[in-house]
Amino acid sequence: MTKHLEHHYFAGLDLTGKRVVVVGAGTVAQRRVPRLINAGARVEVIAPEATPAVEAMAEAGELIWHQRPYATGDLDGAWYVVACATGTEVNAAVAAEAEQNRIFCVRADDASQGTAVTPAVAQHGGLLLGVLSGGEHRRSAAVRDALVEALRTGVVDERSEPPSPGVALVGGGPGDPDLITVRGRQLLGRADVVITDRLAPRELLEELGPHVEVVDASKIPYGRAANQDVINSLLIEHAKAGKFVVRLKGGDPYLFGRGFEELLACVEAGVAVTAVPGITSAFAAPSAADVPVTHRGVAHEVVVVSGHVGPHDEQSLVDWPSLGRLRGTIVLMMGVKRIAEFAAVLVEHGRDPKTPVAVVQEGTTRNQKTLRTTLGEAAEAIREAEIKPPATIVIGPVADLAPESRR
Repeated sequence: MTKHLEHHYFAGLDLTGKRVVVVGAGTVAQRRVPRLINAGARVEVIAPEATPAVEAMAEAGELIWHQRPYATGDLDGAWYVVACATGTEVNAAVAAEAEQNRIFCVRADDASQGTAVTPAVAQHGGLLLGVLSGGEHRRSAAVRDALVEALRTGVVDERSEPPSPGVALVGGGPGDPDLITVRGRQLLGRADVVITDRLAPRELLEELGPHVEVVDASKIPYGRAANQDVINSLLIEHAKAGKFVVRLKGGDPYLFGRGFEELLACVEAGVAVTAVPGITSAFAAPSAADVPVTHRGVAHEVVVVSGHVGPHDEQSLVDWPSLGRLRGTIVLMMGVKRIAEFAAVLVEHGRDPKTPVAVVQEGTTRNQKTLRTTLGEAAEAIREAEIKPPATIVIGPVADLAPESRR
């Protein structure tokens, strides 16, 4: 037997400056109201009580909240109505008044009794997507999610014309390919050339089309490295050849990633360039290992420090004595090789040798490895555990906060 489907006409409403009435201020209203506000509607909510989020929107002046029950006549002058009160009788009365006044009305409790329905909606790169499936709401949401994912990954090409030549400095995130930003993945799907390094999520390269040129600009710590000037030249050369170039990096381009050097080189050469932030492993790797870098009553400060040169090296720009006096969290990047030196200087300037330390190797990946130790024993523990870069070292009381069952 064929299931009866609801039939709807799909239209985009211009609600800018128009009165929209929402009856009810519970969790349904909390979900629906923000999009109405973003559409420019003049939203008025009618309900005796509201969720904290709806109340906050009212206090911020984003909507008007009439703190009372619905009454006949409340829909006068409205262009659109959402009936989402907790009582069925109230929603039925709202829908009846709306129909009498020829105002389209969505009934949240029984969509078939309204004169309009809300599609499964998503936004992507200036596109507003809406899916209706004749009342099969889970199907609508599933199709919407699949379409958005296809657009984000480049499976569906949304371009009306080829991308303009230029460079995008994209932070690939801490390692797990799913943790790249939506914008980063979108631009990666449009690239003609991808210049990547060893810390960028390798799995993302498998999704690239066969026409995409991939350039390996790996920088292996304390080993061979692609010269930064060469990388800058490659970015400029390909962009000036009419290509759209993505410089794919691990973490965030501007956190110990030399991204700003590349931006300056492109700007100086007259090449269009944009930077896309990425999730840094300084925070993501500890998070993946159940180590918060801050915690109420434990740490109110976080300092991210580069360990690519030792604490006594003349090239070091770090004030190690000050770090030794801090009570909060130190996140040490690129510090595995010289951890003994860093631990010693911190202890010398005030840190307790028993300060908890967590070391997360290759955080967020399937090869993630976590070590818990203390500042005084960190160097030996890291050596015995054969911890290798890339690894994030967290120093401070927060490193001892993980649930016992998940250590």
